[in-house]
Amino acid sequence: MKEMSNEMEQYFSTIQRDVDKCYEVANKARQKGLDPELFVESPQAKDLAGRVEKLVGPEGVADLIRKLKILGKNDDEIVFQVVSDILDQKLGNINSLDDRVERAIRAGLAIKTMGVVSAPLEGISKILIRNDNQGNSYLSLYFAGPIRAAGGTTAALCVLVADYVREKSNISKYEATEAEIGRYVEEVKLYDRRVHLQYPSSNDEIRYAVKHLPIEINGDSTEDEEVSAFRDLPRVETNNIRGGACLVLNDGILLKAPKLMKIARSMNLKNWDWLADLKNIAQKDEKPQDQEGLEKKEQILPNSKYVSDI
Repeated sequence: MKEMSNEMEQYFSTIQRDVDKCYEVANKARQKGLDPELFVESPQAKDLAGRVEKLVGPEGVADLIRKLKILGKNDDEIVFQVVSDILDQKLGNINSLDDRVERAIRAGLAIKTMGVVSAPLEGISKILIRNDNQGNSYLSLYFAGPIRAAGGTTAALCVLVADYVREKSNISKYEATEAEIGRYVEEVKLYDRRVHLQYPSSNDEIRYAVKHLPIEINGDSTEDEEVSAFRDLPRVETNNIRGGACLVLNDGILLKAPKLMKIARSMNLKNWDWLADLKNIAQKDEKPQDQEGLEKKEQILPNSKYVSDI
């Protein structure tokens, strides 16, 4: 690694000194109590590792990320190594299993989003270890609207990381009931009608994905519209549309299934081979075309869909 010249080092030192003075003045102003907080909420961070530690922690994660970067690890490898060390209490020494699980998942999401968006904090409103009616524990992720900022691949990877956390913590798989599966189908279609999701998923794809998901994709109410058929379910707190859950399931798991499967295989993660079958289900849902239809398909026709809402 090439070292900086003395002039360049002095230049950055001057900037840091001036920034520290600005923070000192700002903190003194906050002590007057005229703002909601008595301190400056925006912490200083010089790189990805520093941003992750300041954003979600735990202490020491920045040094580990920097070491793994020097070793040439890619982002996905860094995510799973950091998650593993948090769960093994090598980082942060967090005693509570619930806290370790939450910190590990949020740290993984922060690394993938480069620590520059609100998704690790506000995109996941809460992470719970819940119990089903048979007494088995399972992991439930409550997604909110800001998860959209993470992007489909990263949002889907968050569920993959959560499954890794689940296995390493000896937590049972989530098993959706038929009513819950039907609720997801209705909910995704209602949400698509309101906000236009990226991926035009079929009912069969949604059913198949929810049936095989080892993690519950949950969420808070984001819309004022309610589902009409699958209401008042024991494990679903609201009848309103859960926008964050719909985004992660449809534009994350379903849309990014091939990429997600590639990551799962590269990290030797089990329980995700079913993603390969989603493509076959999507093809079955397509209507067969006659020869005339195929000939028409070969023609380049105008597409006015992008201006349909104007």
